[in-house]
Amino acid sequence: MRVFRNLDQLPQFSNAVITIGTFDGVHNGHKVIIRNIVQSAKENDGESVIITFHPHPRNIINPQQALLHLNTIEEKLALLKDMGVDNVVVVPFSREFSEMEAEDYIKDFLIGKFQPKIIVFGYDHRFGKDRRGDIHLLKAIAKLDNITVHEVGKQEISDITISSTKIRNYLKEGNLHLANELLGYNYMMSGIVVRGDQIGRELGYPTANLQIQDTEKLIPANGIYAVKVSIRQNSNLFYGMMSIGTRPTFDGTDTRIEVHIFQLQEDIYGDTLTVEFIEFIRKEEKFINRETLQQAMAQDKEFCEILFDNSF
Repeated sequence: MRVFRNLDQLPQFSNAVITIGTFDGVHNGHKVIIRNIVQSAKENDGESVIITFHPHPRNIINPQQALLHLNTIEEKLALLKDMGVDNVVVVPFSREFSEMEAEDYIKDFLIGKFQPKIIVFGYDHRFGKDRRGDIHLLKAIAKLDNITVHEVGKQEISDITISSTKIRNYLKEGNLHLANELLGYNYMMSGIVVRGDQIGRELGYPTANLQIQDTEKLIPANGIYAVKVSIRQNSNLFYGMMSIGTRPTFDGTDTRIEVHIFQLQEDIYGDTLTVEFIEFIRKEEKFINRETLQQAMAQDKEFCEILFDNSF
């Protein structure tokens, strides 16, 4: 998969089948559109091209209500590559770009830069200044250049319309099951292992303290989670349990992300961990003493062992 980050250095695409969007989460709704363009490109002896934006448009247009992301740009690109996309163009979104009139957006940007054979749009996609452009305007202008426009309707799972906003809200609420169902994969995040205060080790459950590098990455609700862990310098996949929270039993105030990784003995300080969220176990609690906390942690680990069907 080719990735382009400069609009002035784009190649001449062959029979381009394009789609446009932020694709935050690359969720099951997005996947319908992506599979559509990948298949259409094959059928038309062409190339699939995804045009996406970074930073997120809302964080530029309305920074006071900036969004936390489901994916970093690297995670998004990896997911798109796995789906067989030929090309991704990452548009450096700016306020100036957002002021482009809808007609100019179609003529100068979509048609002028990409010369598409087919354009695939989601049912709710709006574009141009003040989001005035829609599928009807696109079809009218594209028709003049013999460009085919396909509209993909809304996608639902269990009568729930799939959207990035819904997934963000579910993660913030601790409703991991629904979030993962709408995503079509386990929510994940990566961070660097940094030194903590060794409380987990004292309790008999040594933890890797994660520092998330991308400050705009959404961190799920405080609580205890069953997780899968991969370490960049180790090809093995590990199971574990993760705590997100302020450690109220110890009167903590700052949010910590700590992972107890089963069957891992080696020193991993400075390594990058990628954590997949498998199941929400319980909310964060304040225990009356260390002993009751240890009992709860033992129950959490037993829950994970049963869940992962493993013997440790």
